Amino acid sequence: MADPAIRLVDAGAAYDGRPVLAGIDLTIYPGERVALLGRSGAGKSTLIGLIQAQSPERVALVPQAAALVRTLSVFHNVYMGRLDRRSTLHNLRTLVRPAAADLAEVRAVLARVGLAEKIREKAGALSGGQQQRVSVARALYNGRPILVGDEPVSALDRMQGAAVLAEMARGHETLVVALHDVALALAHTDRIVVLEAGRIVLDAPARSLDAAALSPFYQAAA
Repeated sequence: MADPAIRLVDAGAAYDGRPVLAGIDLTIYPGERVALLGRSGAGKSTLIGLIQAQSPERVALVPQAAALVRTLSVFHNVYMGRLDRRSTLHNLRTLVRPAAADLAEVRAVLARVGLAEKIREKAGALSGGQQQRVSVARALYNGRPILVGDEPVSALDRMQGAAVLAEMARGHETLVVALHDVALALAHTDRIVVLEAGRIVLDAPARSLDAAALSPFYQAAA
């Protein structure tokens, strides 16, 4: 069997002395598509943070807030996904006059989330859903093998969300996403992990579950 992409053993986290996660045992293998579900405050965002912190050099993140620089163009916001893999000189030049090759690469990624025509617009001029798709595009452009998303399609309708999740799964070896939409989780991931009060209370193949089985854990967050 392949080595795990992610392994947490008895992991925990606390804020201001208050436990948020406790006793987390989670192993995710390369190729898995995992949805994290649970009510608001269950610890999903904190678990996303633990996963990213474990292997930051292998993880591309879509944060819950789009975290864009609103005064910069969509191009520059997506390009930031690879800042650490380009020279300082190249990055400075790109800020003023992007190279044709970089423009083409970023435009191709934006096309995957339906925003190629927005490449030169200021990020702050976009709608909330468009900004969220730019954030996804930045993670896709990042290209690291593990893609972790904290409610990455929450501002999109179900059809758009499904398309974006499909692109996220297609572009990365391993996918872990916190979602609020049970139907999307069941349709686009192969494993469901449910958190409640900071602990994992369900970890099962998506094919073995349905919305009714998940409702006792999740209905308050829907």
